[in-house]
Amino acid sequence: TSFSTPKKKKRDDGMREHVTGCARSEGYYKIDKKDKLKYLNNSRAFAEEPPADTQVRTCSADCWEQRRLLSSFTGSCDSDLLKFNQLKFRKKKLKFCKSHIHDWGLFAMEPIAADEMVIEYVGQNIRQVIADMREKRYEDEGIGSSYMFRVDHDTIIDATKCGNFARFINHSCNPNCYAKVITVESQKKIVIYSKQHINVNEEITYDYKFPIEDVKIPCLCGSENCRGTLN
Repeated sequence: TSFSTPKKKKRDDGMREHVTGCARSEGYYKIDKKDKLKYLNNSRAFAEEPPADTQVRTCSADCWEQRRLLSSFTGSCDSDLLKFNQLKFRKKKLKFCKSHIHDWGLFAMEPIAADEMVIEYVGQNIRQVIADMREKRYEDEGIGSSYMFRVDHDTIIDATKCGNFARFINHSCNPNCYAKVITVESQKKIVIYSKQHINVNEEITYDYKFPIEDVKIPCLCGSENCRGTLN
């Protein structure tokens, strides 16, 4: 028994008519160059002239949508959460280089207005017991600087080996920034805020507020009201 391939017919509108009623049952067939050219021309015309209701959708529309999403936070969240989300959308331009206060420091590469989030203090969240063990290990390894930041009574952020530029911020008795603990999605975070306007190439500083101890750590900030020690 032999099967013959059904003959393909064309309708008046140019579309191919399938004898069996299903295109998949008739196998592949070549498309005439004339039909292919007609299809390509129609496709280009459709791409160059989108529907009227989408013509106003330009790249700037994405920016408007982004701003709308940011502004929607104001109705249900506090200003800290709004600022934190804005900080994630547009990070401040900062750099670290040699500081006259101590070793390395963090500097602004753009003007920063007062009461703005500058950078989040990023690191590993650890418990006090782990922090004590790591502090001793870091001393044995010759790491003199401490990059641990206390969040609350139970949690400490360790940025010694996995942190960001925030760990390079030096202490000052007359700082231009301050640190604040905020809660984002039930998680506590430490964010550095600007206390005043900060100029380009000005060093970012905040008060470490170390607890008072018998063994003093000398302060080298050089400000007029310098307390002389960090603790």
